[in-house]
Amino acid sequence: MWVGGVVVFIILVAVFDRQATSGPGELDAFATCLKDRGAIFYGTFWCPHCANQKKLFGKSVKFLPYVECSTADGKNQLLICKEKNITSYPTWDFLPVGEATTTTRLTGEINLDKLAEQTGCQLPTQLGAPSSK
Repeated sequence: MWVGGVVVFIILVAVFDRQATSGPGELDAFATCLKDRGAIFYGTFWCPHCANQKKLFGKSVKFLPYVECSTADGKNQLLICKEKNITSYPTWDFLPVGEATTTTRLTGEINLDKLAEQTGCQLPTQLGAPSSK
């Protein structure tokens, strides 16, 4: 009897998880704009700060301009990140805006408001300050 309960529980969790991750995210357009404006997010799968950065985007994380810097074993850095001189994670690079002529680089967890400021991308109006850590 308990086996049946466990099976039902697993099915319910799978259905809930699918509903929580399917459909549009509230930051889809914002994350797409970051990519369209030339922003690049460098990180690693093992970096807790990178995970926090991704978490800010919820379901929209799939639209981020993300570059994985770690080898699969987590022991080395991939060539693309070595060539870009990425030394900490997360690192964001932004193309020059306006009269600027050089790429801007920010490291650490960057809040959504700062990402919007750096790129000129608009955050959805329903997002309040607490959600844009």
